[in-house]
Amino acid sequence: MQLTVRMPDEYKKKVEVLSKRLGLKKSDVVRLAVKQFIEDNMKMDDRPPYERIRHLIGSAESGIADLGQRHRHYIMSKIRGRT
Repeated sequence: MQLTVRMPDEYKKKVEVLSKRLGLKKSDVVRLAVKQFIEDNMKMDDRPPYERIRHLIGSAESGIADLGQRHRHYIMSKIRGRT
């Protein structure tokens, strides 16, 4: 199948750079990107919400020990301009 895609010049330049760097045709670079996009998004459709974000849980640290219990307090303080 042949497909024509319109994209910003910025993307075109990046595809050209990757093509040269990887020693591939531009169409191969685009084909690989589309393949990856499809695979990533098809997986998400089948997984429950927790599985979609599982890799993010515990990946950030706020430094606030009681943030889970007092989140409203911290949000209201931020809104009122107190830190």
